[in-house]
Amino acid sequence: MSNPHKGRTGIDRMIHAAGYSIAGLSAAYRGESAFRQEFWLATVLVPAAFWVGRSWVEAALLIGSTMLVLIVELLNSGIEAAIDRVSFEWHDLSKRAKDLASAAVMLSLALCAGIWLTALWQRFA
Repeated sequence: MSNPHKGRTGIDRMIHAAGYSIAGLSAAYRGESAFRQEFWLATVLVPAAFWVGRSWVEAALLIGSTMLVLIVELLNSGIEAAIDRVSFEWHDLSKRAKDLASAAVMLSLALCAGIWLTALWQRFA
């Protein structure tokens, strides 16, 4: 039996995939306060990266670390949604999955902060 959702190819597949991606970003923005906060922080940090970074490599690293936070937050939200779809009942494996995803967000934030603080130190100290 074939998957009815896998029949698209070429440009049609790309258009539908873009629509699903936009719907995911919209759902994250509407439903996840952490994503909203990180999104607005990114709207400040991404343009600032071109000023703080002394080369395109530094700017790319600053922007990449900022975008990584958003990416990991989206994955965290997806894991939480999948766990909640199965059951709201407390289970050790559900807690572990959510805790691991949360830890990934924390590490991405620590990485981003470390990169930005180092770049700011280099720029102004």
